[in-house]
Amino acid sequence: MLVVLLIPYFVVPPLHLGPVAIQPFGVLSAAGVWLASWLLLRTARRSAFDPEPVEKLAGWALLGGLVGAHLVHLLFYHPEELRENGPLQLFKIWDGLSSTGGVLGGLVASIAYLRHRGLRFAPYADAFAIALPPGWAVARLGCFSVHDHPGTLTHFFLAVDFPGGARHDLGLYDALVLAAITVVVHALRNRAELQGRLLGVVAVLYGTCRFLLDFLRARDLSYADARYLGLTPAQYAAIALFAWGAWVVAAALRRPRPRVAGPPA
Repeated sequence: MLVVLLIPYFVVPPLHLGPVAIQPFGVLSAAGVWLASWLLLRTARRSAFDPEPVEKLAGWALLGGLVGAHLVHLLFYHPEELRENGPLQLFKIWDGLSSTGGVLGGLVASIAYLRHRGLRFAPYADAFAIALPPGWAVARLGCFSVHDHPGTLTHFFLAVDFPGGARHDLGLYDALVLAAITVVVHALRNRAELQGRLLGVVAVLYGTCRFLLDFLRARDLSYADARYLGLTPAQYAAIALFAWGAWVVAAALRRPRPRVAGPPA
């Protein structure tokens, strides 16, 4: 008889500080934001950029991320919540978050802030490419801690033993993918032809993986994600990310490389 070892289904209890309950999802999400901010600032300093705009960027990125995360969740993943609860649901930014919307909202807010300061985003793009994947990976562990992205039933060796049957856990898979992308980006960060283009590499890798992973999302549960022509909102975002990233990377690879002078005749 074949015995399949599964990851146990666990529930991390909240930490109670008086009347306040601190959820593990919130703790790991905050840790991910802090890690991304710290890496972004460190990378900017090492690249000899003025760190002052980056230091003030975190608050704007966090606010933009929260707004983007809630709007994507409400307008694309679960629009029934807006129909049932009315327009006030738009302002309850804590009630329903999409990580994809959060990252995109944070990037838009960061670009807007830099433009407000009269700065271009492009010189900082590699710093974002280095900082974003590891911070996002930690935040995705928050999703794994509450198992809010269940997948289809399976006996895969990384499956979680959910009540009612073992399932893929997309929070865990996304964290693993982003950890792998972190390694790839660090391996490529000194490649001359990819200088200024690393964010395109991240977009290609994550867009590809996320598009494929979302086919594993559960359809048989009551709170399943919305589909449009058979695809989740994140899959459409993944297609756009891949297309943009492929354009950025292709442009980098088409640039002529400097010739190395040979030995004197």
